[in-house]
Amino acid sequence: MQADAALARALPAVSQPPVELHRAMHYAVMAGGKRMRPLLVYATGTTFGAPLERLDAAAVAVEIIHAYSLVHDDLPAMDDDALRRGMPTCHVEFGEAMAILAGDALQALAFEVLANDTVAGIDSRTRLDMLRVLGHACGSHGMAGGQAFDLSAVGQSLTANELERMHVHKTGALIRASVRLGALAAGCTEPATLEALEHYAHCVGLAFQIRDDILDVEGSTERIGKTAGKDAVQDKPTYPAILGLQASAAHLDELTEQALRSIEPLGDAALALRDLARFIAERDS
Repeated sequence: MQADAALARALPAVSQPPVELHRAMHYAVMAGGKRMRPLLVYATGTTFGAPLERLDAAAVAVEIIHAYSLVHDDLPAMDDDALRRGMPTCHVEFGEAMAILAGDALQALAFEVLANDTVAGIDSRTRLDMLRVLGHACGSHGMAGGQAFDLSAVGQSLTANELERMHVHKTGALIRASVRLGALAAGCTEPATLEALEHYAHCVGLAFQIRDDILDVEGSTERIGKTAGKDAVQDKPTYPAILGLQASAAHLDELTEQALRSIEPLGDAALALRDLARFIAERDS
């Protein structure tokens, strides 16, 4: 897969000191996963005619940020998970201290990869915009802020709007950044098109989280690769807990339809984006 090859090239060699840190970084990134965020980068960029090689750095950066966030989210001080992608979580395998360092190093690496990319067709101003988009997505107004909302919501009764706010930050921010980075790398600057892509990304980001919440109720640990039913055990607010399973599924369908409608003006060029929206809504792991 394009993203896996690009990720392997970006990561420091495991034989290079500090060996244990580099082993933990590889473990966190290369242990599998759906690669949904890189796929969104590639699907968006190719919609506007960009070659895959021009999109590699952005795809690598968002996946490395995603991997770092999972390492930190799984820590005992956060979500305290022992299983990720069917394997022991990074802190279980390497210890908490090394897992924290691996997450820190991965976050730094993501920005280094994006800043150092020299592929033709992306000027320095666009590169700076891409760095700004990525930084915003993983800061206090993005993933970190969403995780803060999540931690404070445990055991609390949230409204549907409050739950959406949490996931617009925690899950949705990096998904929106993936789409925006793909568009920027491809040279798309038309405001109406970028607005349509933003709405698409907003909808698929929420749809992704709703499907995750449904799978936590209906899926098995073996199938989803993490401990099923853990949200209920930890008394975390989820879409099924607040809306019920049936209403959650209906909301998922509604968001998917909104996402598809938003990119209708792009025509056949956006086929990959449409396929990803449907996959997000229908996936079973």
